Amino acid sequence: MEEKNCCECCEKTKQRSEEEYTALIHRLNRIEGQIRGIKGMVEKNAYCTDIMIQVAAVNAALSAFNRELLGNHIKTCVADNIRSGNDEVIEELLDTLKRLMK
Repeated sequence: MEEKNCCECCEKTKQRSEEEYTALIHRLNRIEGQIRGIKGMVEKNAYCTDIMIQVAAVNAALSAFNRELLGNHIKTCVADNIRSGNDEVIEELLDTLKRLMK
């Protein structure tokens, strides 16, 4: 895992395999399309319940994205850090899980 300062929003970066990158981007593209669809529904004055069902679908898609990302993170970043003796990553993971479970 490559770590470096990159911008104001984060301190670490990760080199992803082409397969992981493609899978994540594909999911995000689908979610982006769903969001555009919801916007279109609002613009066309769609019925509230229909919009809420689509919002629930987006929430489910985001949860699936997050589960995939978390699994990849544990298998790569966390495991690699533990193998190299950096046990601090365990506390970072626990903090992340607390935030995700709110």
